[in-house]
Amino acid sequence: MELLHQLCQIHAPSGNEVKMKEFLLHHVQEQQARWKARPQILHGKGFQDCLLLVFGEPRTVIFAHMDSIGFMVRYGKQLIKIGGPVAEAGYTLVGEDSQGKIECTLEVDEEEHELRYHFEREIERGTELVFKCDFRETEDTVQSCYLDNRLGVWSALQVAQTLENGIIAFGCWEETGGGSVGYLAKYIYETYGVTQALISDITWVTEGVRAGEGVAISLRDSLIPRRSFVQKIIQLAREANIPHQIEVESVGGSDGKELHYGPIPWDWCFIGAPEDNVHSPDELVHKKDIYAMVDLYKHLMQKL
Repeated sequence: MELLHQLCQIHAPSGNEVKMKEFLLHHVQEQQARWKARPQILHGKGFQDCLLLVFGEPRTVIFAHMDSIGFMVRYGKQLIKIGGPVAEAGYTLVGEDSQGKIECTLEVDEEEHELRYHFEREIERGTELVFKCDFRETEDTVQSCYLDNRLGVWSALQVAQTLENGIIAFGCWEETGGGSVGYLAKYIYETYGVTQALISDITWVTEGVRAGEGVAISLRDSLIPRRSFVQKIIQLAREANIPHQIEVESVGGSDGKELHYGPIPWDWCFIGAPEDNVHSPDELVHKKDIYAMVDLYKHLMQKL
C-alpha cells in the first residue's frame, strides 16, 4: 500500500492537478518496462493537466479523476470549499504559498456560517489547503484522507500492469463538477472509436452497500446508464465469481455525467469500492473491496 500512501499525500485539489499528473507520468515511465505491454503516453498540449495511457487496440476506457476536495483562502482568514469537504473545527490543513509551507487549523464560525483558518500569519489569498494526510493501515482496512479518488487512480495503475488493450484516462475537476472528461471523451472517440467506459471512483457505504462485501456496481445515481451495458458487467462479475454489490441511489454523480450528457453514444458504468467517512480526513475502505475492485477491472478490460 506504499504507492497508495504516496498518492494520498500529493497536493492536487480540483483545478491544480499538475503535481499528481507529474507523479503519475514519472511512475508510468519508471514502471512500464515491467508491465505486460507498454502504453502510448499522451499529455501536454490539448490535454491540459490530464494524462492518457493507450494500450494496444482499445475497446474500453477507464476514467479515474486525479483531483481532491479541499479549501481555498478567500480574504482575511476566510476559507471557501473546493468541492464538498466535511468541515469540522480542529481539522489540520496543509498547503504552501510564496512565504513557505503551511500547517494550520480549520475553524468553524457557526453564527456567521463561515469557515476560517488559525495560523501564525495571514495566508495569501487563493492558496489551496487540503487535509493533512494521516495514513492508517490494518490487516483489513485502509484509512486516510483522499482515498476518493486516489484509490481509483491506484486501482487503475494495478490494472495497467497486465493490460494489453484499453485506455486509462486520468482526468481533472471531477469534485467541482467535471470539465476534462468531455474533451477526453471526444478525442478518444474520434481517434480510437471507443464508446465503452468504466468510472474508477469511490462510492459510499450505505444501508445497502456494506464494507467488506465486494466492489459496488452502480445501476444508477442521479443518472441512469444504459441498463443492458450494466447488466453485461454484472453478468461478467457473477461468472468470474468476483465479490460485488449492486448500488441503487437517487443522488450523486461522477465523471459519467459528462459522458451521459455529451453527444457521443457512450455506454458507461460506475464501479468502485465503498468507503465510510466520505470527504473527511478519515475515509475508510475495506481491503476486500479494494482487491475485488482491481480484479473486476482487470476482468472487464479483457472481456468487454
